[in-house]
Amino acid sequence: ILESRTVKNDSVIRGTKLQNPENIINTVLKIKNELVEKYSPITAIGVTGQMHGILYLDKNGDAVSPLYTWQDESGNKPYKDCTYASYLTEVTGYTMASGFGLVTHFVNKEENNVPENAVILCTIHDYLVMKLTGRNTPLMHSSDAASIGCFDLTKADFDKDALLKIGIDRSFLPEVCNDCTISGKDSDGVPVSVAIGDNQASVIGSVSDENSILVNIGTGSQVSVITDAPKILSDGETRPLNNNKFILVGAPLCGGRSFALLHKFFTECAEIFGGNKDDVYKNMDKIAELNPDTHTLTVDTRFCGTRKNPDIKGAVTGITESNFNPAELTRGFLYGMANELYSLFEGFGINGSMLVCSGNAVRKSSVLRYYLEELFGMRLHVPAHTEEASFGAAVFASVAAGIYNTTFEAAKQMIHYQ
Repeated sequence: ILESRTVKNDSVIRGTKLQNPENIINTVLKIKNELVEKYSPITAIGVTGQMHGILYLDKNGDAVSPLYTWQDESGNKPYKDCTYASYLTEVTGYTMASGFGLVTHFVNKEENNVPENAVILCTIHDYLVMKLTGRNTPLMHSSDAASIGCFDLTKADFDKDALLKIGIDRSFLPEVCNDCTISGKDSDGVPVSVAIGDNQASVIGSVSDENSILVNIGTGSQVSVITDAPKILSDGETRPLNNNKFILVGAPLCGGRSFALLHKFFTECAEIFGGNKDDVYKNMDKIAELNPDTHTLTVDTRFCGTRKNPDIKGAVTGITESNFNPAELTRGFLYGMANELYSLFEGFGINGSMLVCSGNAVRKSSVLRYYLEELFGMRLHVPAHTEEASFGAAVFASVAAGIYNTTFEAAKQMIHYQ
């Protein structure tokens, strides 16, 4: 890695789960132009972004709506004696959760919120590739297409019959590709690969052995394993990866935000009782490290429910007079986060030969790493590089540009562990 830049995303529309797409595009284009000028010649540009979310485009390929993110909760609203999401699941036969792009679109369609001049929808990173290359129609990788719903994994395309049942025309959705593909060239003639979903990008950018178990904990969290064929999971999903490979994924809705929730609680306590609220995270790590083997509080970290059951609530149980203290609560949260991921992995019914963990939460918390090793029963490996999803997008682009034949071949050359 020659350089990595992280900038604040100030695109959130206040008081909503929506974001301003043009702010995002302008921010990324500024960084891209600076890096291309600094490191030219560039062989290829890779792009990734948060999955599930959508925005609407007009016939010229310009955004005519805000970005509806994966956090959109409109699918949980009542509809026909159930909810929008559960209705769509029943009618289409596909698992459709609130936040999935086609659930959001169906709600907008039913409530007359689709812009009149909208002719197609896509993800924010599809839109970025369009603005980089001058395309006026989006090209969507299967990793993102599957994330918005009604995607047939065996055909690697949207299910037209399922779409017909819910009144969505296939022509309103982008063309789909399944391989490492160059989508076009930017104004400087640099090839730009099709954008890929952040979960798949993190897998590609983290594992050098396709038999690995990947745990990623940042704002969200996932546990992923690579497989040769789709599998029906009771609490998880199969997602396309690339080159006829798939990943089994378990994705808690809270993830790393569980620890942020505890941080918020401790910060409010400090404000109320006149304590120091400047080093709360640092002190949480310190008290957790004092005795990591002691975690007698049981913390269920499903504070946002699950995709399958949004009504499930988190819980803290096993409280006694001796263990109800900040250290035990902190360790309980960390163990709960790790255990939720391990429970999802157990549901895959397969084994892995190597445990790879990525994301800021894993890097910063030695106790979280300790619990993951304890639960999975194997030594944990952390990639030497950070920003695994961006790294994966670069690996993907190297294959699209013809430098390597497959992402696994590229990963074996490019990925190293601490």
